[in-house]
Amino acid sequence: MSDCNDKQILILHVAEKLFAEKGFDGTSIRDISKEAKINIAMVSYYFGSKEKLLERLILFRTNDLKVQLENIFNEQLTSFEKIDKFIELYIDKIDSNRHMYQILHFEISYKKRAIDLASFTAVKNGNLVSLTKIIEEGQAQNVFKKDVNIPLITPVILGTYFNFHTNKPYFAEILNLNSDEKYDQYIKNELTKHIQQTIKSLLINEK
Repeated sequence: MSDCNDKQILILHVAEKLFAEKGFDGTSIRDISKEAKINIAMVSYYFGSKEKLLERLILFRTNDLKVQLENIFNEQLTSFEKIDKFIELYIDKIDSNRHMYQILHFEISYKKRAIDLASFTAVKNGNLVSLTKIIEEGQAQNVFKKDVNIPLITPVILGTYFNFHTNKPYFAEILNLNSDEKYDQYIKNELTKHIQQTIKSLLINEK
């Protein structure tokens, strides 16, 4: 987010790291200020509360993806290429920010505190609009089926990714991914390709 200064960005990075390691409840504003080597009053001044800090972290990590996805529609690509790029960007963003997404989904699932997720919902709605435009363009060209449940496309992408990541020890063993580098490369290449093929199989108009 362009409206964050260097100190705010540092605090967001530190908060994300500690939330992932210790959990939201297990991390205090004092912990964050100590790790960031910033006065505790400064953290409160910038973000107000730990809940507001989490809200800002969510937007910090998701807002730029929204812009990237919006830009795909105007690129000189086929509808299939646009879908491939949409998925590639989506998976890359989720994977590079997997800790934040794990924190977020935990908070949404358990509803343990009052977090205003309206801004995050707006980002997700924007992503859905971008996906809808791509699919409707393919439908107009008669290359995508008309009876596509577009809102369920993103859960298929996320569900496949998170199932793979949640079961990392199992997949690392059966796929011989014996290093973090191999595991990350598998996600970037093979898993992304598999998800692209899955989504396109749901979309393709078999004339």
